[in-house]
Amino acid sequence: MMPPDRGRWMAIDWGERRIGLAISDPSGTIATPAGVIERRAGKRPPVAELVRRATSLEARGIVMGLPLDGEGDDTPRSLECRTIAAELARRTTLPVALLDERFTTAAALRNVREAGGDVRARKQSDIDALAASTLLQHALRMHALPTVTPAPDPASARRPDADPS
Repeated sequence: MMPPDRGRWMAIDWGERRIGLAISDPSGTIATPAGVIERRAGKRPPVAELVRRATSLEARGIVMGLPLDGEGDDTPRSLECRTIAAELARRTTLPVALLDERFTTAAALRNVREAGGDVRARKQSDIDALAASTLLQHALRMHALPTVTPAPDPASARRPDADPS
């Protein structure tokens, strides 16, 4: 749920090679690209780095793009995003919302063209951050966003042989 005094929200455009980031202004009105995080093949998702970025950008909430297929159904990447979103909610205690991100990259490219830019000359990392900005701008226009349930804390799970007292 978007609070009335929104504050800064961070958006995440989850990709296989790069994660695009965007942040809103303090009033929660305008989205701006905020860089990318490069992913390393074969390594765990960079959740700790996302938490650091949310903290350093003073985010009060997170919007994560959900890469659904053409029919709006989950994909392997969207299932990964759901897991990461729940983990971010647990680690940050911030509200984390999932928002359909289909066509955000296409919209970012269209915006570059409409502004007279050359999309071929843009670095892919710029496009990823612009896609996150497009996603966040869409979220900021909404009155309410459904948030995910935080993942259970693995440290709080009891061992079956533990003493219950």
